[in-house]
Amino acid sequence: MLVALAASGCAPVGPDYRPPAIDASARWSTQANAPAQDPAVLAAWWRQFNDPVLDGLVTDALAANLDLATAQAQLREARAQRKLAGAQLGPSVDVSTSASRNKSSAQSGAGAVRNLYSAGFDASWEADIFGGTRRGIEAADADVGASVENLHDVQVSLIAELVTNYIELRTTEKRLAIAEANLDSLSETYDLARWRQQAGLVSELDVAQARTEVESTRAALPGLRTVISQARNRIAVLLDRTPGALQSRLATTENIPLLREQAAIGIPADTLRQRPDVRAAERRLAAQTARLGEAEAARYPSFKLSGSIGLEALTVTALDNSGAGIYSLLASVTAPIFDAGRISANIEIADAQLEQARIAYQAAVKTALEDVENALVGVGNASERLRRLIQAATTARDTVQLAEQQYATGLIDFLTVLDSQRTLRSTEDELTSSVGDLATAQAQLYKALGGGW
Repeated sequence: MLVALAASGCAPVGPDYRPPAIDASARWSTQANAPAQDPAVLAAWWRQFNDPVLDGLVTDALAANLDLATAQAQLREARAQRKLAGAQLGPSVDVSTSASRNKSSAQSGAGAVRNLYSAGFDASWEADIFGGTRRGIEAADADVGASVENLHDVQVSLIAELVTNYIELRTTEKRLAIAEANLDSLSETYDLARWRQQAGLVSELDVAQARTEVESTRAALPGLRTVISQARNRIAVLLDRTPGALQSRLATTENIPLLREQAAIGIPADTLRQRPDVRAAERRLAAQTARLGEAEAARYPSFKLSGSIGLEALTVTALDNSGAGIYSLLASVTAPIFDAGRISANIEIADAQLEQARIAYQAAVKTALEDVENALVGVGNASERLRRLIQAATTARDTVQLAEQQYATGLIDFLTVLDSQRTLRSTEDELTSSVGDLATAQAQLYKALGGGW
């Protein structure tokens, strides 16, 4: 027993885990000088939009979302598994009592009736000499870490999806308002064309063209209302509400949330340390490294101590007699000699799973870097497009105003007016969509940086 106790403190077999080095360049290829990340801002990045309605939705989603609740339950499971793994190091002690009544055969024995009463404790303990149990505990610890990071990753994705749907809602509401305003303007143009046709100044063709534009614009409204309804329903589900439950809460039309300042992105290494999916992949790699050692420990002998102490007597009252005591002690050593290759196969399986975990970690790193690079490109191009459309919309408004004035005085035909109005409607719709695209790109950038936990 002393030898087993001393040997159980030896280093466990199998490879010791070493965190992989971060494989990242010194800066992002799309930005030469990236401002450093502020952890507090990154953790609650949606607040930079300064939208109280959005802030309230995120708060409620973090408290009620079902995917987040599932991740929390998975974390509780992982922690319970860690307790179970740790319990393997300690001894097990059981208490037992029994009472029996036996009658022997009159043909083969005396035919006597015999009572037997016993009570006692049983204990057993297996010395973890080669560290198989300790490697199992290491794996369970890493699994807990992976579950924690998975919870963070679900939170990051939840917030990004909620913000993106909210941006889509506000963008479509703005597009609907613009379409309705254009419809009013086209209706006025249609009335003007009818008046001029009745006065004999223009032909019926102008009236037909004006009516075509009115009905075409009116036909686009149901599609926009459908997108608005779908966005509201999706937001409700993210908050674990029934579709339609947030109609009154989201009824007030707000501006499209848009960040006025550039996000602080830091260096690539900052992102890899912050991204929960990368951190979870690293913890899974650590867990699988420990499991390889756990599998290798099965090659070696196991040492087990077991014993019992108790009382045994023919009557209950005799159990307290000094002669009723019993005990037993057993020390055993078992070692594998032939198992038809099962241990080797388990080691090979664990080694292959370790390689898969290593590849998965490398893939997570590359995906994280790709996400940020793509998001940076998206923000830059969306910003440039928005600037161009602002200029185009200003010119289009001036063109429409001039065309309507000249048409009213008979200087140009009606087709020119319709073309200028059509260009303005298209430009204003693209401008509104561009604002939403830029806001969405900003949200995607914060998600790529691992913000939200």
